[in-house]
Amino acid sequence: MNIIKFDRLTVIRHCSKFNCQETMLKFPQKFFVLGLPVHILENYPNWLLDCLKESKGTHVVTLNAEMTMQAERNFPLAKIIKNAELVIPDGAGVALYLKYLLGEKVKRFPGIELAETLLQKIAQEQMSTSIFFYGGAPGVAVKAADLWQRKFPTLNILGTHSGYHSSAEEQQLLQTLSQIQPQVIFVGLGVPRQELWIAKHRDLCPHSIWIGVGGSFDIWSGRKTRAPHWLANNNLEWMYRLYQEPWRWQRMLALPEFVFKSFIYRWIPGGMLPKH
Repeated sequence: MNIIKFDRLTVIRHCSKFNCQETMLKFPQKFFVLGLPVHILENYPNWLLDCLKESKGTHVVTLNAEMTMQAERNFPLAKIIKNAELVIPDGAGVALYLKYLLGEKVKRFPGIELAETLLQKIAQEQMSTSIFFYGGAPGVAVKAADLWQRKFPTLNILGTHSGYHSSAEEQQLLQTLSQIQPQVIFVGLGVPRQELWIAKHRDLCPHSIWIGVGGSFDIWSGRKTRAPHWLANNNLEWMYRLYQEPWRWQRMLALPEFVFKSFIYRWIPGGMLPKH
């Protein structure tokens, strides 16, 4: 194993061949939340494992109320969400919309939990899947990767890269990704930057799974903590995030806007959006 270090970039050369197995990939059921698709599956991580086994390139979007409102004003973001192979109900608002307005018994599945479960399953099934972490402040992705490498020493983490870099460093990153072809790429740049970045560059690794994980690296690295379970279980995780990051208060205004527009679109004549 050879470790190659660049400025803010560490790549671990680990030669391993991914063994693809033939499986029948079932396409997830799709519903619409304010015009944006949300895919409903019994087990999201297992579906992604099937994508890995079939080398099916996949962009995973973790949709919440804030992103939904951003997409109304950001056409490129809306288009990316609509074209994504998998959109999961990350936020409580999206899950409640599906449950109470569309009658679907759906629980929210936070993106950080999807990423954690996927990493655990890859390790437990002793898959040789190659993984890359990109995003966060300098040193954060490295600490996040170290955490997972300690938890599961068999994980094949090829490298990490900070989300803060020059144009020249980004070109080096893109060249590296093209060369090493990681099979799972976690991108933690925040919304909408991470979605736009993935859509722009996913052709570099066309058979990879690309997941926008927001601030997950901060949690894994120990810089921040997740909300207590009692808050998360009562759909109040946003309050804890606001406590940790008070500068987000303007972005949090998207939550009442989402509620208001959900009511308009579902109950006011002429405002109804399609369910499927």
